[in-house]
Amino acid sequence: MSDVMLALKGVEKVYNAGKPNAVEVLRGVDLELKAGELVALVAPSGSGKSTLLHIAGLLDSADGGDVAVGGERVPQVKGEGKRTALRRRDIGFVYQFHHLLPEFSATENIVLPQLANGVSDRQAQARAAELLALVGLEHRGAHRPAALSGGEQQRVAFCRAVANQPRILLADEPTGNLDPGTSDQVFEALMTLVRGSGMAALIATHNLDLAARMDRIVRLEAGRLVAG
Repeated sequence: MSDVMLALKGVEKVYNAGKPNAVEVLRGVDLELKAGELVALVAPSGSGKSTLLHIAGLLDSADGGDVAVGGERVPQVKGEGKRTALRRRDIGFVYQFHHLLPEFSATENIVLPQLANGVSDRQAQARAAELLALVGLEHRGAHRPAALSGGEQQRVAFCRAVANQPRILLADEPTGNLDPGTSDQVFEALMTLVRGSGMAALIATHNLDLAARMDRIVRLEAGRLVAG
């Protein structure tokens, strides 16, 4: 069985196709992510990195090429319901802003996506406690987001993203809103979660110091990925 969790081959994306103002955002992107691997995606703003993450995460469709998740070719998955099920089962997302539900505690924010995935409340609570302990927040589980620092909020967001044990973690500037010290602390938590679970992770970042600590760097240039 292959350890390739995500495979993009010849992925293309064009906005306003067929019009004079058409923009080729992705021009034949090839990428493979293996289990346990952290890959940094480095690209300037407006280069298409968010588009690439959305296609990899099945939030958007490519105009050409193939996307495979866990060996399952996504174009063969017909219907938005099946795409949603595949996304919910296999992919976790983290964004620059934590997007935690403000009326729920840290623990509840991690429990809810598990309940939506059919996990029992007892199992979901245990998983949330385990994840919070991994990122050093076992004492903050009862606190709502407003009572947490920015770094704590983002660590909870990481825990929520991996609560259902996805094969792939996609993160778009997950430390971009944090000061350098907090950014380093949050990144260490991210590495702990990825290494401990065997997920494949693609992390878009402008922070070259953090990028250098990952397994490899890819850069998006003129719509194509090149080795960093």
